[in-house]
Amino acid sequence: MASLSTTKNAKVGKKVVSLEPIIFHSINYFFLAILCIIMMFPMLNTVAIAFNEGLDTIRGGIHIWPRQFTLQNFQTVLGMHTIFAAFWMSVYRTVVQVVTNILVTSMLAFALSRPEFILRKPISIVFVITMYLNVGLIPYFLLIQNLGMINTFAVYWVPTMISAFNLIIIRTYMKSVSESLVESARLDGASDFRIYAQIIMPLCKPTLATIALFVAVGAWNTWFDTFIFNIGAQHLSVLQFELQRLLASAMQAGQAAPGAMAAQAAVGITMVTPQAIRAAITVVASVPILIVYPFLQNYFVHGIQLGGVKE
Repeated sequence: MASLSTTKNAKVGKKVVSLEPIIFHSINYFFLAILCIIMMFPMLNTVAIAFNEGLDTIRGGIHIWPRQFTLQNFQTVLGMHTIFAAFWMSVYRTVVQVVTNILVTSMLAFALSRPEFILRKPISIVFVITMYLNVGLIPYFLLIQNLGMINTFAVYWVPTMISAFNLIIIRTYMKSVSESLVESARLDGASDFRIYAQIIMPLCKPTLATIALFVAVGAWNTWFDTFIFNIGAQHLSVLQFELQRLLASAMQAGQAAPGAMAAQAAVGITMVTPQAIRAAITVVASVPILIVYPFLQNYFVHGIQLGGVKE
């Protein structure tokens, strides 16, 4: 009986290893690795082309490593006499647009999240309608012109102070904040602005960081408003617009003299090409956002989950 009891206890204490989780995780990691490679290849290919000699790029066959390494493409891009002034204008425009958008949108979201504000639903509906209806470019241009913002810095940040999409995300998260915190602050004599600044805003930090990233990427990549509204003010030109003009001129030169480019390639003359310039422009324009993103990635997924779920 003693030996039988010992054998039974040994069987109970023995761990049974299931192969199902191991197989599942192995297959999952394999497909995720393939997906990561597929998503990374275009970026690595662009970087390889940016560092590759222009005429050699025309031959094709470049994957993730440059065949003839050169810095001439970046020297051409960074050699523009307007590039650094446009870069700092883009930085200034991005910072101002992020700060004003976060401040004004969050203040409006706080008002719309308060249950005692009786007009919160009609105003919310009006902002949602603007997400689906667009008046068009000509009425928008006439509005900016009548407001006197042509060839001014104000056109970069005044029309973008409020975003309906960002408003909904911030308002939804603010509505999830415990009402007891607000009531306790009111009993202590706190005003609405103090509640917003010292209680609500610190709790909304993940959502606000996510919105800041959205606004920063949009502001940094925008060049069309410069082309439409500030074409006559060179000091207000942004980086993306200058790079767009460089790319357009390079493509026109390449289309105008393809035979000359082929002849220069045959004798080994080094020069830039539209494809190489386009890749170098992409790298230059992406570097600032890639530098900023790691500092905000901790808030990114968390902020979207908090502000995008309505209970």
